[in-house]
Amino acid sequence: MLLKTPFVTAVAVMSLALGIGANSAIYSLFDQMLLRPLPVPDPVALINLGAPGPKPGQTQCSQAGSCEVVFSYPMFRDLERTQTVLTGLAAHRTFGPSLSIDGEPMTGQGVMVSGSYFPTLQLQPAAGRLLAPTDDAVIGANFVVVLGYEFWRDTFGESPGAIGKTIRINGKTFTVIGVAPQGFSGTTLGTQPSVYVPISMRAELEVGFKNFDNRRSYWMYVFGRRKPGVTIAQATVALNALYRPILNDVEVPLQENMSAQTLTQFRAKTLTVEDGRRGQSSIHREAKSPLYLLMGVTLVVLLIACANIANLLLARGAGRSAEMGVRLALGASRKQLLSLLLTESILLAAIGGVVSLIVAKLTLSFIASMMPADAAGTIVFALEPQVIVFTAALALVTGVIFGLFPAMHSTRADLIGVIRAGAGQLTGGKAAARFRATLVTVQIALSMALLVSAGLFLKSLRNVSRVDLGMNLNDLATFRVSPVRAGMDTIRAAIYLARVEQELKAIPGVTGVTASRVPLLSGESWGSGVQVQGFASGPDVDNDSRFNQVGPGYFTMLGVPMRAGRDIAESDEFGGAKVAVVNEAFAKKFNLGRDAVGKFMVDGGPTDTLNVQIVGVVPDMKYSDVKDTVPPVFYYAARQDHGIGALHYYVRSSLPTAQLMAAIPGVRKKLDPTIPVEDLKSMPQQIRENVFLDRMISILSAAFAIIATLLAGIGLYGMLAFSVAQRTREIGVRMALGANSARVRRMVMKQVGLMTAIGAVVGVSAAFGIGKAARALLFGLEGYDASVFSLSVVSLAIVALAAGFIPARRAALVDPMQALRHD
Repeated sequence: MLLKTPFVTAVAVMSLALGIGANSAIYSLFDQMLLRPLPVPDPVALINLGAPGPKPGQTQCSQAGSCEVVFSYPMFRDLERTQTVLTGLAAHRTFGPSLSIDGEPMTGQGVMVSGSYFPTLQLQPAAGRLLAPTDDAVIGANFVVVLGYEFWRDTFGESPGAIGKTIRINGKTFTVIGVAPQGFSGTTLGTQPSVYVPISMRAELEVGFKNFDNRRSYWMYVFGRRKPGVTIAQATVALNALYRPILNDVEVPLQENMSAQTLTQFRAKTLTVEDGRRGQSSIHREAKSPLYLLMGVTLVVLLIACANIANLLLARGAGRSAEMGVRLALGASRKQLLSLLLTESILLAAIGGVVSLIVAKLTLSFIASMMPADAAGTIVFALEPQVIVFTAALALVTGVIFGLFPAMHSTRADLIGVIRAGAGQLTGGKAAARFRATLVTVQIALSMALLVSAGLFLKSLRNVSRVDLGMNLNDLATFRVSPVRAGMDTIRAAIYLARVEQELKAIPGVTGVTASRVPLLSGESWGSGVQVQGFASGPDVDNDSRFNQVGPGYFTMLGVPMRAGRDIAESDEFGGAKVAVVNEAFAKKFNLGRDAVGKFMVDGGPTDTLNVQIVGVVPDMKYSDVKDTVPPVFYYAARQDHGIGALHYYVRSSLPTAQLMAAIPGVRKKLDPTIPVEDLKSMPQQIRENVFLDRMISILSAAFAIIATLLAGIGLYGMLAFSVAQRTREIGVRMALGANSARVRRMVMKQVGLMTAIGAVVGVSAAFGIGKAARALLFGLEGYDASVFSLSVVSLAIVALAAGFIPARRAALVDPMQALRHD
């Protein structure tokens, strides 16, 4: 029967493919980011630990989670040594290694892990052995490394001969002892580790690190595995029974310059224990709202598609009413006919499901193109088995949903009336017509809600794109070099970094070069407490500020004018008088007024000497994120600190940016081919990556809203065309009695207007709720915008009028004499 109605079949298949494919694509991301457990034995037994509350001292967090859940090294070791309810307690921290094999530099990701990391996860090696507690027993003693499976495959071709080879990590030689199992990419979603090294080796990999014994330095993420029979609640009680005495007896006496109120909060801290089956990653939190939103949007698209197909099947069922009547008259049971029609619907859904896999793959590829390379590299954009199973299940369910009512209606025909009529007339025709009109009205309402939502997100994205960054980043290329990670000491690294700047300036067409320690608009944010001349500091006084260390002419090169004083200069060298430039937010927070230039400050505590002179004030410019409010920031001269082992460079050129970027790697080869150029990109690309989530939500929601509106338009057209065909005799009678063509057109368009008006009102009401719920994802909007709502109504009205025009015109051209002979 599907082949006898090719147009209906084609429209149904395409509608289903779009609806199911969109859902399958978003489900793939939803599953990977929010549902999928770690590929380890019994992941349900894993728990994540945290210790919210005051953390005086130094705090370092990463993509593994917020600063609320990091621990000091001594606290981790205390808990690991004394706990009794876990089979293992492990710690980890990601880092960006500089790798070299046989003198060939390469980049990758790394994780520092405790010796208990792999045993707690109960993993087995793909080759060799994994890190064990003995590899982590003595600080700085074990230069051993486990390779990530993908890194082993891509670099060594899965050769067992890799075991025992050496690899240079941040300039230090490590021996490969094993390979992590296939499919395991660490415990932090969004990272794909190339190497796993003992966490006790951090001081060997990071120049200047001295915080293994510091209980006021929080930098490790901790998780564990519950013993069989131990619940999360029981583990929480038992671990706090150990944590609280250590906190009060050991750590409280170490706190300095803390008010009584803060000390009380510090004493009251408790461990939090949460389900750890999915690992530890900030992506779980950040992606939750956007993915729930996109899943909701794609579900609405599928509902519209189902309504469309239900209408088509109702119309087709009218043409098969005589067939169904004859079958019933000849003894077929209603159950048999229902099974026949539902089988056809499910077959239709199956075909749509197969085609939807193509749509899903294209959608995933499109999403991948919008994501930063680092993030996209950790997510599978292929159609995995679980996605195919989801697609098949969704196709089956939708086949039943859109096929059930038409099947029930088609098998309720009046046998005598149908047989006498011969074809095309169903009893209960008015009820069927009302149902079809209701389906189309629902489609219009859902489309209206999606249009408004998409409009809000597009306007939010426009607001983001119009944010004043406070600087000129056009025609800029950026990259990072890390000589210390390649094994240079800090003195040689400082010399190397200065030579890089000189060589960049020598590239033909280059008009400016500068550098910074913290990269612009990368999401990275470094901060410190400060003491400022004339500002009264003390316990519980907020004296925090963001900071950066920058090269000469930094602000001039970025097109930032000086409000007062001067820029960082070439003369601001190591050994000279220390200087800083501050932004206006800093001057305002620390009450510097108009006399900021010449005052002294220092990043440190109340006992530190104010030995850095403020030499300039600049306007507020975006720091780590495009959408964030500009924080107070102070900028030191990078050349005055020989402890800097890496810098991010910014190069402006009169040449096209692509040509400039092609020339930059030549600088590395000329100076030291063992030091790689990292994160080479244009600054506009950096900005796009910084706001990629806004772009992804806006573009996808707009695309899905357009699809939904087109489907609703097709549904409206189909319903009106069928209605006009069914009412041909009625229209002929009206025209024979004096109704003119214009009146007939108005009759049809009145029906269009009524359905559109009802659908628009319902849809706008729903859009209000969606906008309010999604307010946290909107930038510069409060969930309502009159222009967006108005434009959405107009757009939907245009689509509805276009869909109704042809059926209305066809009705107006009906010949009364032929219509009266219509059966």
